[in-house]
Amino acid sequence: MHARIAAETAGVSVRTVWRWLAEARESGRVEAAPRRGGFTVTDKLWDRLSELGGNVAALHRELTAQADRVAAPGSAGSVPSLGTLHRAVQQERRAGRVLHGVRPGRGRVEPAVYDRALAELALPGTVGETGQTPAGSLASSTVPAPGALPALSAVPDGSATVVPSGVLLGVRLYVPGAHVVATSQSGEVTEALAHTVAARGIACVYGDAGQGKTVAVHQALGLLPRRLPVCLAQVAVKSALPQLRAALLTAFGLPATALTNRTDAADRALIDAFKTPGVLLIDDVQRIAAPELDYLRLLADAPTTQMSLVLCGAGAERTLARARALASRVLTWQHVPRLETSQIPTVLRLFHPLWHTATDADLLHTDETCARGNFRTWAKITSHAYAALDQHPGTGADRALLSKACSRLGPNP
Repeated sequence: MHARIAAETAGVSVRTVWRWLAEARESGRVEAAPRRGGFTVTDKLWDRLSELGGNVAALHRELTAQADRVAAPGSAGSVPSLGTLHRAVQQERRAGRVLHGVRPGRGRVEPAVYDRALAELALPGTVGETGQTPAGSLASSTVPAPGALPALSAVPDGSATVVPSGVLLGVRLYVPGAHVVATSQSGEVTEALAHTVAARGIACVYGDAGQGKTVAVHQALGLLPRRLPVCLAQVAVKSALPQLRAALLTAFGLPATALTNRTDAADRALIDAFKTPGVLLIDDVQRIAAPELDYLRLLADAPTTQMSLVLCGAGAERTLARARALASRVLTWQHVPRLETSQIPTVLRLFHPLWHTATDADLLHTDETCARGNFRTWAKITSHAYAALDQHPGTGADRALLSKACSRLGPNP
C-alpha cells in the first residue's frame, strides 16, 4: 500500500518505486545517484532560468555567449547542448523543484485599485448594507507599502516578540538593541496574505532558510485590519496522519489527547473548526509528507470551510509540488528572496545602531563575500561584532572587525 501511495505521489509506476527501493538497499543511498559525467542544473542556473520565465532556449543562448567570451580560441567549451539542458531542467522539475516564476513584479499597484479588489473579496460584514466599506475592514484599510511598516523593538535578551492576533513569535536576533526591520520583501508578503485571507484561499510562502519568511508572515498577519483568529500548528518532522491531526487539534484548542485516536470525531471537530473565518498557519510545512498534506486538502475542500491556510517554509514549494492536488488549490505563491545589494546598508543600520559607523563599502564587501543577502547570517555577524566592540570600546565597525566576525561563522555561514 505504501508503495502504491508513493507511486501516485511521484507520478510513476509501482514497479519503479520497488526498483528505487532495491537500489537504495544495495547502495545505501536514499537520494538519486547522479549520472557520472552528466550535466546538472546548479542553483545559480536555476535562479537565472526563473528570471527568464522558464525559457530554456534563452538560458542556453546566454551560456553559449558567455562561453564564447571566455573560451580560448579553438576550444570547444563546456556548454551542454540544448537538448541536454532541456532534459536536465525536466528532471529537476520531476524531482519537485519549482521555478520561481511567481515572484511579484516590482511595479507597485495603485492603492485605489488594490482596495477595490479587496472589497470584492471581502469577508461577510465588511461591506455594509449601503454599499460602503466600514472602517477597519480589509477593503477600507490601506495595505502598507513595502518598506513603510514599523520596526519592532527587541526585548533585552536579543529576541523580538511579534504578536499577530494572539500568536507569539520569538525571533532570535542574537544581540541586545536589535530591531526586526520591515523590508520591501515583507511588504510584498503583507499584500499577498491580505489578498489570500480576503479570498479565503491558500497561500504558500517559500524561500531559502534565513531569508525572514516566518517574520514576514507574522508581521503580515498582525497587520490584518480585521481581528481574525490566527491559529499556529506546530508539526513534527515526517509526522504520520495521527500526529498531524493532533497538531491541528492543538492549534484550534481542541482536546487532542481525547480525539487523536477517534478518527471520525476528530475529523468532524476539525471540519467544524474550519467553519470559522480565520487563518491557520503551518510553518516548516516541508516536514509534512505528501500523503499527509492531502489531509489538509480534504479539510480545505469541505463545503463549509471559511478558514484561510498559510503554508510556510524553506523548500515549501518543492514539498507542495509532490502533493499535486493541494498545490493546484494554492491561490498565492509568494517567494521571499534574499536582500538586494542596494538594501544592505539601509536595512542593517535600521537593524542595529552599531552599523551606523560602518561604511557602505565595508558592508557591501562583507555581504558579497559572506552573508550573501541572508538576514539570519547578518544577525550572527552583528552578534559577533557587538561582542568584539564591547570588549574593545572605542573601536569602530571597520572591515577588520567584519572579517573577524565572519570568521566565527564557520565554513557554511
